Amino acid sequence: METTAKRASFVVQPGEGESYWQPVPANGYAEVTVSKRNDPSVSGFSSGIQVIAPGSYIREHQHGIEQELLFFFEGKGTVVVNGVDHPVVPGTTVYAGPGNSHKIVNEGTTDPKMMWVLMPGGLEDFFQAIGRARQLGETPPVPFDRPVNVAEIEAETVFAALDKAKSE
Repeated sequence: METTAKRASFVVQPGEGESYWQPVPANGYAEVTVSKRNDPSVSGFSSGIQVIAPGSYIREHQHGIEQELLFFFEGKGTVVVNGVDHPVVPGTTVYAGPGNSHKIVNEGTTDPKMMWVLMPGGLEDFFQAIGRARQLGETPPVPFDRPVNVAEIEAETVFAALDKAKSE
């Protein structure tokens, strides 16, 4: 009988993952729940949650080789995929394959919350590079700017340049 060696197994409770306040225009925060940082045997993806503050948005972006899966479990908003608006309500799922632009907008007064999965992973590096460390229960900071070298950070992590013809 063939056996498979067990790899990592763990449970991450709310507030136990690495968490980062996000700069404008998203504001809110991102919490990384599963990544290579939990255990080196985690490979092929990373996941977590992201909360978008009222009146804020995750700017339009796309990934090069990465696939992104988003599942909204709280709040309402709009997701724009390749220039087409789609309503977001609890239960909405978005798949953005490589090279597909997407933007998430919170037009409401409450925080939309989503789980994200990025394959093969690495979004945690971006959140850490542009954000500020967050502790559970902490008061949100005054909105702060993105780093001046954000384009460099994006290029070094999981983002691809937008196809301007597609986004105009």
